Amino acid sequence: MADPTIHHDPVQTDDHPAGFPDSGQLAAGAPTISLKGLLLPLVLGLGVLGIIAWYTWDEGAFGQFIKAVNPWIMLAALGATAARVWFGGWRISFVSRHSLGFKAGIRCQLMWDFASNISPSVVGGAPLTAYYIARESRVTSMETKASRRGPIAIGDASAVMTYVMLLDQVWFAQSVPVILVASIYMDVIPAAAGTVGLWTAMIYFVTLMAYAAVFAYATLFHPELLSRIAATLFKLPLLRRFRERVLKEMEQFAERSAVLRKQKKDFFLRGFGLTAGTWLARYSLAVLVIWSFVPDVDTLLLTMRSIAQTISSLIMPTPGGAGGIEGLYALFFGDLLPSAALIVPSLLTWRILGYYIFLVMGVTISTRHLQRTSGTSD
Repeated sequence: MADPTIHHDPVQTDDHPAGFPDSGQLAAGAPTISLKGLLLPLVLGLGVLGIIAWYTWDEGAFGQFIKAVNPWIMLAALGATAARVWFGGWRISFVSRHSLGFKAGIRCQLMWDFASNISPSVVGGAPLTAYYIARESRVTSMETKASRRGPIAIGDASAVMTYVMLLDQVWFAQSVPVILVASIYMDVIPAAAGTVGLWTAMIYFVTLMAYAAVFAYATLFHPELLSRIAATLFKLPLLRRFRERVLKEMEQFAERSAVLRKQKKDFFLRGFGLTAGTWLARYSLAVLVIWSFVPDVDTLLLTMRSIAQTISSLIMPTPGGAGGIEGLYALFFGDLLPSAALIVPSLLTWRILGYYIFLVMGVTISTRHLQRTSGTSD
């Protein structure tokens, strides 16, 4: 069955598949959120923050930081956080062909940020988000009883997330050349990283760009290429036990790719525009936080480092990159601050706006979603 959530057919009136699984079926395969999953990133992040504070602590640092902050620029940083969610929610709603309304898209984006923050960065929160999208559309459909809006099946929710992740990969492939070119003219990779760190970063950026390009090309034109790569990779002894499951998923991936290839150009262009808004908001958060108390900072260099720091955090093995991201912040931005003592207060501000706030909102949305689900399950 074709994926109706992103199929572009102006005469199509049946926007949703039949046979949507009931709450019991969804719950059987539902990803779970554990207390350990919530506490681990907090412990790791605050632990590394504590280590940085141990080496850079100054009793008057927080007072100095507060006095130096420009409230209007800091307010803009808060706006960047809101813009990140706004563009992300709009993107999910758009990719679902508005089967999810704008408000539902916002909730799904917040859930994705939350799930990503309690999952290793290299894994991401897409599986939990796909499940949430399916459940959210089911609850919304039952609450509104709209005639043209019905629930989204879990497979179609996965297709939505597949396309959103494809857009992210294309964005990364576009961002890396910007970093590489900028590195010719400025120290995008700080001198503190050393020669080994510099070349390691460059190799990583080029590898990421190549991977993103292959992923995008294979998704849109030759999904069997990814299937062959997965089949070969999962013959390795440590991965062999996952092979059957992965190959089955790749078959479904090929079906979703076939649907994507049928979309019109404006679908891709508008989706990429929303993706650009999402990631530019992410990049600008560190820029605005630091600029708010370092008015004479080199904003171009700061922006390039923010891009490099964000992309570098994608391979962190810890939930939400906790621990590693704090270290990357100190590495990329430490030498741009007037004093090392200002690293901790600015880092804490940045993490509150870009990380901890999403943990709080994710728990809140999850709790409310459970209440709404129980209220519509009869």
